[in-house]
Amino acid sequence: MDNTFLIDSRDLPFCKGCGHSSVAQMTEKALAKLGYHPLDVIMVTDIGCHGIIDKSLRTHTVHGLHGRSVAIAGGIAHGLGKKSGKKVIVFLGDGGATIGLQHILIAAHHNFPMTVVVHNNMLYGMTGGQPSEYTPDGFNTPTAPNRSSAGSLDIVQLAEAAGAGYVSRVAGIGDFSAEMAEAIAYEGFSLVEVMEICPSYGVKSNPGMKLRQLMDETGYLATKKVKTPIHADHPAYEGYNQSLISDKLLVEQLFTHRMTKPTVRILLAGSAGEGTQSAAEFLARVAMCNGLQASKKGHYPVTVGVGFSAAEVILSTGTIYYSGGTKPDFMLITSADGLDYARPHLAQAESSATVLIDESLPLPETKAKLIQLPLRAAAGVRNAAMMSIFRWADVSQLLDSQSFIDEYQRGKLAAKVPVETFSAK
Repeated sequence: MDNTFLIDSRDLPFCKGCGHSSVAQMTEKALAKLGYHPLDVIMVTDIGCHGIIDKSLRTHTVHGLHGRSVAIAGGIAHGLGKKSGKKVIVFLGDGGATIGLQHILIAAHHNFPMTVVVHNNMLYGMTGGQPSEYTPDGFNTPTAPNRSSAGSLDIVQLAEAAGAGYVSRVAGIGDFSAEMAEAIAYEGFSLVEVMEICPSYGVKSNPGMKLRQLMDETGYLATKKVKTPIHADHPAYEGYNQSLISDKLLVEQLFTHRMTKPTVRILLAGSAGEGTQSAAEFLARVAMCNGLQASKKGHYPVTVGVGFSAAEVILSTGTIYYSGGTKPDFMLITSADGLDYARPHLAQAESSATVLIDESLPLPETKAKLIQLPLRAAAGVRNAAMMSIFRWADVSQLLDSQSFIDEYQRGKLAAKVPVETFSAK
């Protein structure tokens, strides 16, 4: 793997002429200048047009809620520490910087070792062009053709006042990779505001306006300030050099797996309240007890607690670089919600795949092998997902059967639901 952090910088997912492409390309160029390997970079993106860059990144990626990306990145940066050799970078828009302003100020105040890149196109580009708190007087948007004379906030000044050691504002035109590299190389908290004009809403609402002209007229002048951050040497932050990963979280290998394939993918698909996520995490731990690498990725609606609940588990004899998968080897379906969620996977499944499905559900059309089982009736609705895990163990024979019993009895659920509930009947 080379030192580029984009899969294909020639085919970025943005509108033609969008400044977000330049920000991505200049960040890539800056990281290459600094010699970062893609897996030494953690990119945290926010809700917004810029966030669709995730699928093009070859780095570690985390996608946050609107305005919360800085808070997520702050936790990651604090956990990694200043001397980890890793770099945490946040991409967010002026909308996210409006909603998450407190998170930016707190991260700057505490000097978390991270770089925040604000894509300021002066409007909410993903939702129709509404103005943000960084929309200057004189810049029109589709929903506010006569912008209020209240003007805009200055995120650079705010971050500096909160204690940021490095702040800058650049025009998102030409090659600004040197400025990006300087911000990324800064050891503490740094913030770069990149000024842009949205080609879909900003250009149409402000015909003939040029970015540098706008910056001059509105006072959004390019700037840079570097200083010692307020809390750089505070004794409370000596913990930066200590890992937050505890030995208590380590899983000891006590059994031996029987996998002959390097990787096996399992999809659990059920309803909220059936313990799907807990069952998937349980399976991952059992796999680790058997000497395997494991990952778990959950899926559920924004309104947590209703609708479907699904999880993708990968078991591997080697290192796992990406969570999730496209074609599961096994599908464990416990409810009608889960069946609806799994239908695309069922349609694409090969004959080598196996589906364990609750006997109350209609059999779907698929090439995969179908096995009907009393998952809900035998263990109750709340334990249906866990039951599917134990039945999968019987069918697959990939992991030591005793490891499931031992790991379950070490967990909290064993005090409420005895392990005998999941024995084969």
